[in-house]
Amino acid sequence: MAGGTLGGGDDDEIITDINVTPLVDVVLVLLIILMVTATAIVSKTIPMELPQAATAETAGDTPTTLGISIDEGGNLFLDRDPMSEDELRARVRAAREASEDVRAIIAAAGSIQHGRVVQVIDLLRQERVTRFAINVRPSELEAQ
Repeated sequence: MAGGTLGGGDDDEIITDINVTPLVDVVLVLLIILMVTATAIVSKTIPMELPQAATAETAGDTPTTLGISIDEGGNLFLDRDPMSEDELRARVRAAREASEDVRAIIAAAGSIQHGRVVQVIDLLRQERVTRFAINVRPSELEAQ
């Protein structure tokens, strides 16, 4: 008889065994959900070189990040402040003097010429800022 006791005794006896199969099924389903969501979260990150520290973090260890935007007209913005190339160069130079580790995130409108973005990258390289990222929107947001 299915679901009986191990001893195979009478039907009137109390079932003393614990069936752990449903518990194992639930735990496996939760494990699969955890693995899928962890994979989805990790796949959206961009690998980057993180700073290393042997002691507690101090103000000098934190990299300075500059947010540079280029709108449809080719106008430059540094942290939402409009500026010319000369002003941008001066601000990048000042940030470089204040901190050894200066990084930039470049966000450009999709309709501007590629050459304008290259000019900004060249400006950053002339000021010895070699670590930069180009900000993009994930493609699944375009479909919505």
